[in-house]
Amino acid sequence: MTSFVKWVFGIVFGSVLTFSHAQEITGVATYQSKTSFDTSRFGRELSEQRKKQIQERMRNFLEKEFTLSFTKEESFYKEEEQLSTPGGPGGGGFRFGSFSQGGIYKNIAQNEYARENDLFGKIFLVKDTLNKLEWKLENESKTIGQYPVFKATAVRKIDQGGWGNFFRRGRGNRGNNASASNDSTATAVEEPKEETITAWYTPMIPVGHGPDEFGGLPGMILEISTSNTAILCSKIVLNPKEEIIIEKPKNGKKVTREEYTKIATEKAEEMQERFSGQRGGGRGGRGGRFGG
Repeated sequence: MTSFVKWVFGIVFGSVLTFSHAQEITGVATYQSKTSFDTSRFGRELSEQRKKQIQERMRNFLEKEFTLSFTKEESFYKEEEQLSTPGGPGGGGFRFGSFSQGGIYKNIAQNEYARENDLFGKIFLVKDTLNKLEWKLENESKTIGQYPVFKATAVRKIDQGGWGNFFRRGRGNRGNNASASNDSTATAVEEPKEETITAWYTPMIPVGHGPDEFGGLPGMILEISTSNTAILCSKIVLNPKEEIIIEKPKNGKKVTREEYTKIATEKAEEMQERFSGQRGGGRGGRGGRFGG
C-alpha cells in the first residue's frame, strides 16, 4: 500500500467511521451494467442495417440493473427483473434463450461462492471458492456520488470457454462452414488472453464486497470496468430499517466453476455448429443431452 493511500485511509477511518460501525454495517446497492457487443465480428455476412437491428434487440440483454445486498461477511448480487425478461433461478438472473444465470452469493469469511444456473432446463449449483485478484492500489481518486473512491487495478486471464464466449467468436473461426471458409473475412481472430480490471472503491463503506464476482478491496467497489463491461453504482442504502437476510443458493447439480465452464462450452459449441449448419443447409450439431 502506498503512502498516499495510507494517508487517505487514516483520514477516512479516523474522522468518518469507527471500527465498531464497520462491524455492523449492512446495506443494499444498485448498479447499472453495460456490456459491449462487437457486431463487426460478423464481417460481411450481415448488412449494417441488420447489425443495428441486432444491437437494438440485444439492448435488454446488454444493459442491466442489479442490486447487491450485503452484510459484513455475506453478499448477494442479482439482476432486477424486467417485464420483457423473466428472472432466472436463485432470485433474479439474466437470460438468453435457454441459458440463464442466477444471483451470485459470496461469503468472505468462509471464502465461499455459489450460483444457480439454468442451462437448457437443467439446473446447476456452481459452488467454489471466491475469485481473488492481485489488486494494485493506485494513487488516483475521484468522487462517486457522496463517496470518495480510490483506484485499483488487476490483470486476469480471459476465460476462452463458456456460453458467454459464444457471442465473442466470429462464425469464420470455427472453420466448419464451407461458404464461410472461402470468405476472406472468415479468418481466425486472435482473442486476447488477458484483460485489465479497473475498480474504484470507497473505504467509507469498509466491506470487501463489490458487484458481480468482484471484491477483496479495503472498501466497497462502486465502479468497475473490464474489457467489455462497465458497472457503476447509482444508489446505496446503508443500514436499512428492514433486516438484510441473505439466502444461499442450494438447488441444482453441484459442480465447480471449471466443471460448469466445460459443460457450458460444449453447449455453446453445439449451438454454434447448429447455427452454422442451418445457415449452410447442413444437419446441425450433436445431441442435446447432458452427461450425468
